[in-house]
Amino acid sequence: MGNILFSALHHAALNGNCHILSLLLNSRQVDVDIKDNKGMRPLHYAAWQGKIDPVELLLRAGANPSEPSLGGVTPIHLSSQYGSYSVVEALLQYKADPFIEQKDGKSPLDVAAEFGRLRVVELLLSTFQSLIHLDVQSGKLSKQHTPLHLAAKNGHSDVASVLLDHGIDIDMETTNGTALHEAALAGKSEVVSLLINSGIDVLKIDSRGQTALDIVNKFTTNRAAADIKTLLRDAIGGSQAKAIKDFMRLHDRAALSFKAGDIINVIERNPDGRWKGSLKKGNNECIGYFPRDHVQLIRGPPSSSDRYNFNGFYKLLRGNVRCMLLRFIEGDYCDEELILKNIERCCVGNHVSE
Repeated sequence: MGNILFSALHHAALNGNCHILSLLLNSRQVDVDIKDNKGMRPLHYAAWQGKIDPVELLLRAGANPSEPSLGGVTPIHLSSQYGSYSVVEALLQYKADPFIEQKDGKSPLDVAAEFGRLRVVELLLSTFQSLIHLDVQSGKLSKQHTPLHLAAKNGHSDVASVLLDHGIDIDMETTNGTALHEAALAGKSEVVSLLINSGIDVLKIDSRGQTALDIVNKFTTNRAAADIKTLLRDAIGGSQAKAIKDFMRLHDRAALSFKAGDIINVIERNPDGRWKGSLKKGNNECIGYFPRDHVQLIRGPPSSSDRYNFNGFYKLLRGNVRCMLLRFIEGDYCDEELILKNIERCCVGNHVSE
């Protein structure tokens, strides 16, 4: 039978009418996987509605749990997008493929992360831990997003935290940069803070050569941007330099002009002596490059090796131990013995004490 516009079985599935579904299926005169003009089957519509009873009726009648529509969408994509935990669970029990991708390259985990469906994300990861390991070729992603990028862009810090706890590569890059680039551009300060505290490399650049701070400075002007700038500058290390002589390149848009005595926030310190910084001038913030020998560093960040070693160690810690450690560093937590014991247990993979 060729594709039709919309069958009675489609209508019954969409409306969740189990009585009509049963009558039609028991008549044995309809194809349980009949398709409409978009390649959508009754199971697609039942999964989209998120009602478990019609979904189970169709699955028991032999509906294919994984066959995609013309757009590559499967029932598990729809139920993951709309956060229908019980439907996702049922589809997985009937061997739905959680690795299949839509035409836009998104897996069920991707869409669950994108729309902030925390319980579905946890279910998918607990059932298929390998979903977290993405297809990487020569150090670059074969697609333009990760679940972490999608969660970060849409401000779902709870989902991002779960993904990190399950071992997703926090520094994975697409052409848009890391998840930090996505969160910073979208103004999601809570996610930016989470990623920084989880040890993301704040100096990574995107395909246009921009750090997350560059993007915020160029493209965002809302209130959240000011908080994100502060978070990123603090993470970079808060380097400041005092100009020891004038540097004027008024016709060079890439240069940062300043006068002797100006205090510059250092953003990049390149080995060729070409540094990048920002300088407040009235209500405007100017960003650009300048020669190293025109300034004197007055406050510097930890060395790159120190930062790498701390971030690598910090990633080993579970969420509550991270909070303990940060509170201890800030002077708000005094049980040093408990912190050390929990850090040791984290490093050998055991449980932590509360």
